[in-house]
Amino acid sequence: MLGLIVLKRSKKFFEKLFLLIALTSLLSLFGIVYFLFSEGTPIFRVVSFFNFIFGVDWYPTETPPAFGILSLIVGSLVVTILSGLIAIPLGVMTAAYLSEIASARVRSIVKPFIELLAALPSVVIGFIGMVVIAPFLQNVFGAPTGLNLVNASLLLAFMAVPTICSITEDAFQGVPRALKEASLALGATRWETMRKITFPGAFSGTATAVMLGMSRSIGETMVVLMVAGGAAIIPEDLFDPVRPMPASIVAEMAEAPFRSEHYFALFATGIVLFVFTFLFNVVAFHISEKYKLKVQTGA
Repeated sequence: MLGLIVLKRSKKFFEKLFLLIALTSLLSLFGIVYFLFSEGTPIFRVVSFFNFIFGVDWYPTETPPAFGILSLIVGSLVVTILSGLIAIPLGVMTAAYLSEIASARVRSIVKPFIELLAALPSVVIGFIGMVVIAPFLQNVFGAPTGLNLVNASLLLAFMAVPTICSITEDAFQGVPRALKEASLALGATRWETMRKITFPGAFSGTATAVMLGMSRSIGETMVVLMVAGGAAIIPEDLFDPVRPMPASIVAEMAEAPFRSEHYFALFATGIVLFVFTFLFNVVAFHISEKYKLKVQTGA
């Protein structure tokens, strides 16, 4: 009887503890968002929202200053899209190989190695881009500078592949084995089983993996700061230098006087970046829930 009372009290204690931890996380997130918006919105007293978003000139230290971040937005989007075109096929195909084709021994070796890539510090990856990839692009493709859009996209793809591969492989493993075996028993080939059973059944997890990988790409800071070139221009060529939003914030925040127009403009840029990553996660959640329901109900 005493043990039952202790067990009930322990259960209530841990329930309240976990609730407190969850509320702390929510309050922390709310505090960050509040601080971001409170420090970023004052810039709209100086420049209109439309001119800030769609202005092509970013010269915050000139007289008069120009606060247009369209080139920064385009730089972020182009780098993210190009890295996605590289990372998504590589991540999904690698996950399919590990889940459906590779032997248990190969999987036990390759999967930990891929997940270990996610632990590499971004500054190390950026250093590789500066020392190895940049000279390669200049020597082989004749690029005017090795620090450009292609370099940044390759490295961001390299960083996104482990996330996409790991989550997608888990999604493939989550497809009921009975469905795969039934497909093979009916005479379908392994490829047909993957195409008609595994891929549709794991679409929810795959979409989530892709969105999370792309969220990391659009929010990555150190790599794009080191290898994107740092030019606040709208790129016209794959080998043009660009300056994504995170790189601009990091490069200029230390030089912006506290609570100056430049300071507020950088925080407003952070708001735009926050909105992009938030939308990525909302889309990922929506797709995940939508297609998870279809799989479970047989729709």
